[in-house]
Amino acid sequence: MRTSKRILAVFILVSFWLSACGVVRVLPKANKRGLLSEKVNSGKSNMVVSILPSVPPVALEPGTSDYLLGAEDIIEVMVWKNPDLSTNVSVRPDGKISLPLIGDLQASGLTPIELRDSIKVLLRRYKKTPEVSVIVREINSFSIFFVGEVVQPGKVKLRSETSFLQAMTLVGGFTEFADVKKIVLLRRENGQERRIRINYKDILSGEKSDSNLMLKRGDTILVP
Repeated sequence: MRTSKRILAVFILVSFWLSACGVVRVLPKANKRGLLSEKVNSGKSNMVVSILPSVPPVALEPGTSDYLLGAEDIIEVMVWKNPDLSTNVSVRPDGKISLPLIGDLQASGLTPIELRDSIKVLLRRYKKTPEVSVIVREINSFSIFFVGEVVQPGKVKLRSETSFLQAMTLVGGFTEFADVKKIVLLRRENGQERRIRINYKDILSGEKSDSNLMLKRGDTILVP
């Protein structure tokens, strides 16, 4: 009888020790971004713990460029181990650039990455695996135009996203003769010209704050 009790006690102690020290590892699943995640129950709510794989951040989210090249932009084309093919070039008014061996090539309307890929394809005629880089050195094509009753009418080059009110500060504001309630923004979309009415007074009062448009390349602002 005592022997049975001792065996039972030993069994209970061993079971307790195994439950306290034993670890069960469940491998997390990878989500669509390549990150690993596990659900952890905490009270009534579920908490998701993200675990980064041991790879560099650049590999997780490779850099991309959405900037579209335009006329007068200056770009640098570099071909690895081929200095004779590497050059700085300006995008012409017709949207093309001229490169050694390749000749004329469309650049306007393409991203730097798209232009790089086009150059690589054309250079494969002369080199099996060309390594090409395209770097935007100067952004000169992102321009708007002011016509009429502003202090400094003419072409304005923008370097970043700019609203109508911000652009007005670049031309010194309106003249004393300006009719600020009848401003017209001319914008070319899909080959057609669109006319957008802007009332400067409404923007200031907050009645039509959406009239403070973000400007696009080639916009022309008429101030009567």
